[in-house]
Amino acid sequence: MSNKPSVLFVCVHNAGRSQMAAGWLRHLAGDTIEVRSAGSEPADRINPVAVEAMREVGIDITDQTPAKLTWDTAEASDVIVTMGCGDACPVFPGKRYEDWALTDPAGQPLDVVRQVRDDIHARVEGLLHGLGR
Repeated sequence: MSNKPSVLFVCVHNAGRSQMAAGWLRHLAGDTIEVRSAGSEPADRINPVAVEAMREVGIDITDQTPAKLTWDTAEASDVIVTMGCGDACPVFPGKRYEDWALTDPAGQPLDVVRQVRDDIHARVEGLLHGLGR
């Protein structure tokens, strides 16, 4: 990995889990890690309940937009964290992969999304530790 590693969070719609994970990583790591997120079938906007759950902990993700997962983005990332994107996630030799089994926040009430947010927070902290940050 380069001096400044890059992490790509991938889920299906890039509207909930991956956006919350990217928000946490940006919040916790600052500019020491390049943070990316994408979806295999991106939605047209971020899940408003995910936005609210993150707002509750002081993290604003309203400036983010769901993005389509591209081969180039995945290839350029040092760590790829998948969250239910299945076969749509490309596999590159030499990349570090993590697959996080998380509840999909789509259509869930705020209480469930809070639990997902907190689970993601703990996993992002573990990821940072694993990256020596």
